[in-house]
Amino acid sequence: MIISVASGKGGTGKTTVAVNLALSLNNVQLLDCDVEEPNCHIFIKPIFKNKNTVFIPIPQVDQTKCDGCGYCQEVCAYNAIAVINKEVLIFPELCHGCGSCAYFCPHDAIKEENEEIGVVEIGRKGEIQFIHGKLNIGKMTAPPIIRAVKKYINKKKTVIIDVPPGTSCPVITAIKDTDFVILVTEPTPFGLNDLSLAVEVVRKLGIPFGVIINRSDLGNKKIDEYCTSEHIPILMRIPFSKKIAEIYSRGDSIVEVLPEYREKFQRLFTKIKQGKN
Repeated sequence: MIISVASGKGGTGKTTVAVNLALSLNNVQLLDCDVEEPNCHIFIKPIFKNKNTVFIPIPQVDQTKCDGCGYCQEVCAYNAIAVINKEVLIFPELCHGCGSCAYFCPHDAIKEENEEIGVVEIGRKGEIQFIHGKLNIGKMTAPPIIRAVKKYINKKKTVIIDVPPGTSCPVITAIKDTDFVILVTEPTPFGLNDLSLAVEVVRKLGIPFGVIINRSDLGNKKIDEYCTSEHIPILMRIPFSKKIAEIYSRGDSIVEVLPEYREKFQRLFTKIKQGKN
């Protein structure tokens, strides 16, 4: 079973949920797909064994073959190519390496050269296989790194994916083809607004989902009212706790310091399996 842990905004506790759920189960893979700022490793403390470089193909134009027809510009969905006065301009920072320009060029004037954009690191923490991606500083395209991380998914294990925050392309790439999405939120106006956006995305993709309310005893009851009106199951509530905040600030995990939370996350997993079925 593949479970994605997502949130409409940063700072809701998404990584906390992903890490502690993984530590509470057996036969687990934990994938950190928040490749622009991965931090699951801070709490998991894995021993890394392998490191693989991720490349994307960047187009290069052979000016001896190009007649400036502009077809490459037309087929580029990311505005990475502009043709001005029959001169082709490539903007590598916008390129997603999809290959459309090279494939459709009627004159075979475009070839591709690999450009390094990040790495995937593979390690272990006890019985947990841990994999994360890291996008190189200055690079803009997170989805290729996320796809590279997801290539290591082992469907014989319970797979937990820490998803980037928000509702943009990296989020779609991370949660696509997963079995269940946990949406972590907080009881604030911003939390509600961004939760509603995330719900729209997950519903569009047709993936079963439920909500965890972090710091549930603060703020207002608008999240509860929204979930009730939208028939969204609330899977778990995590109250505000100075002790939990201290554990987090030290880079420790809740379930290893407060063992009673292990059972709570195990019950969460049972609810998810029931919701999936």
